[in-house]
Amino acid sequence: MTDNIYIYLVKLPPKICEAVLPCEDGYTIYLDERLSGDELIKAYDHAMEHINNGDCFDDTMTASSKEWRAHK
Repeated sequence: MTDNIYIYLVKLPPKICEAVLPCEDGYTIYLDERLSGDELIKAYDHAMEHINNGDCFDDTMTASSKEWRAHK
């Protein structure tokens, strides 16, 4: 697990609860500001699962492909 994780509440497109992007010194997690408290926790946990598993953060795969590979 990395020490530097930055979290932002932002308005994401419909049906997108969270997004994770690698940055120079760790990862940035974007959470949809419209989520309830429980939904925010679930989205954060999901993002952290991807970070902790090192799930394919290369730019050659679509988000759908990354999700399928991580949760197959």
